[in-house]
Amino acid sequence: MTPNSTARDRSSRVLRLDTAVPRAMHPTFDAFQDAWQTHLDNELPMPAFSQAAKDDYRGRTRVAQVRDVMIVDAHPITALQTLEYPDEPTGMVKMYTVRRGTWTLGGSPVAGERTTISAGQFLLHHMVRPTPFETTPDTIAKILVLPASALAAQLADRTVIGEADSAEVRLLTAHTSMVTATLEDLGPAGVDAAHRSLLELAKAVAAGRFDDAEPLLAPALTQAAKDLADERLGDRELSPTMLARELRVSPRTLQRAFAAAGEPAGAYIRRRRLEQARLALGSPGQRASITEIAAYWHFTDSSHFARSFKAQFGQTPSEYARVTRPGPNIPSVGRSK
Repeated sequence: MTPNSTARDRSSRVLRLDTAVPRAMHPTFDAFQDAWQTHLDNELPMPAFSQAAKDDYRGRTRVAQVRDVMIVDAHPITALQTLEYPDEPTGMVKMYTVRRGTWTLGGSPVAGERTTISAGQFLLHHMVRPTPFETTPDTIAKILVLPASALAAQLADRTVIGEADSAEVRLLTAHTSMVTATLEDLGPAGVDAAHRSLLELAKAVAAGRFDDAEPLLAPALTQAAKDLADERLGDRELSPTMLARELRVSPRTLQRAFAAAGEPAGAYIRRRRLEQARLALGSPGQRASITEIAAYWHFTDSSHFARSFKAQFGQTPSEYARVTRPGPNIPSVGRSK
């Protein structure tokens, strides 16, 4: 639970807190609390947890600080519940994106005014007063904490709730993942670009649209398209045009974003499908033929599949299968035996 900070920009760092395994000599909540108060309390005060949550706390938390923005990846394994916390500062905007479980904001069920964010949803709001929360066990959520001044014009007093697979949220999620993964290697200029992109994408979520001509957003667009392609690799309709449509940009805009990354969108899809086909070919229990595996990953022309496979991996599918799945009968065409 040691923070990792780049020496080139002290306003940015990544902190990992893992208390998933109970420790008899050092209770997990105490470890979590000590690390949070030591490294984060000045920028993000820790809420007051209920005694029940403290007694049975287990979870994983990763926090990336990008100047005045916090990216919190939270995975509470046990259920959490916090209490009213009058000392918590206002003047900030929070965005919750829930991948699994539920995250409920507000007071007790009796008092009302509770909002539950379910898996596949997001909520963006200006925190005008302390907001207690509770989660179900094994919830996975991403929480973005932003300065209110940056979103005042776009958000005003609204609470924005929607689907996490919207184009704007996909781009913001992709960007936060990239920032967290690379933050420790970024210098001041890189941190500045990451910070500005985070704010622009948060504004886009508040507005329900983003400026696809903004060059700062090209890396986020590319990563969001890759994430979407990885989800849909088995879909016969997957194509750069489909990705552009899902992300609400023109095919040309998507092409430009991928060109800046050095690999066309169509080439990315083909490479990822070839990687999946290679995994299938190398699986010890695999009984499908090479032709069947090629067809499953939408290579309808076996000769084209063989040429593409060799160009990427230096071996034909048959050669690779013989090495990884030795045996007297490696089916290459027709039905598996």
